[in-house]
Amino acid sequence: MSTRQEQMCEQLKTLFPQNDSIRVDLDLVAMEVAADDLIEVATTLRDDPACAFAQLTDICGVDYATYGEAEWSTETESGASFSRAVSSGSVGRLTFNTGAELPDIGRPRFTSVAHLLSLDNNVRVRLSCNAPNDELPVVPSLTRIWSSAEWYERESFDLYGILYEGHSDLRRLLTDYGFTGHPFRKDFPLIGNVEMRYDPLKRRVVYEPVTIEPRVLVPRVIREDGRYNAGEEAAVATDADKES
Repeated sequence: MSTRQEQMCEQLKTLFPQNDSIRVDLDLVAMEVAADDLIEVATTLRDDPACAFAQLTDICGVDYATYGEAEWSTETESGASFSRAVSSGSVGRLTFNTGAELPDIGRPRFTSVAHLLSLDNNVRVRLSCNAPNDELPVVPSLTRIWSSAEWYERESFDLYGILYEGHSDLRRLLTDYGFTGHPFRKDFPLIGNVEMRYDPLKRRVVYEPVTIEPRVLVPRVIREDGRYNAGEEAAVATDADKES
């Protein structure tokens, strides 16, 4: 007996026979769609009775700039663990204002991902849309189809810099006024671009260049500690005294 996800997968393949990305992925149906076709496909997913995806539950951005690369490089490894935080293996994460060059990944860098829910069919769909231009990532806004997309798209714009064409109020949502950059991009420095403090003389918050020194903290893991051995010996001695 086929599952609800498998049945919906077959239904979507019938509705969109040219789309070969439709598949069951764990507990939902995943599909990719071109930016030019997003509105038409989304409208069908909402209005077709066999789909009835009346609810949009989330929209998020994805940055594939360093996809497949290890975040940290390590020196040694054993059967129990890896050495920790030796150095950053990702480009530009611990530096700022360096103009880091990102690797060529052979695919669009930015993707907008919408998650839809069909209450009638009790099944979910993940709808992915790649932004054609990495320098100016633009995809159509889904606010005309699902009004709940408004805040989700603002969040994606704020954190990833993805522009949603047709959005009526595309402003930053989580970062401060005048914030520089988009903090969820892979080339955004972990230490930020500026730091802020309250100036009692000016009676306002001021922004200044980052003063901390970029560094990697290496936790020291002590696998053998004589103090524990000494404690065990003391406990054994105490037990022996009690027995005697």
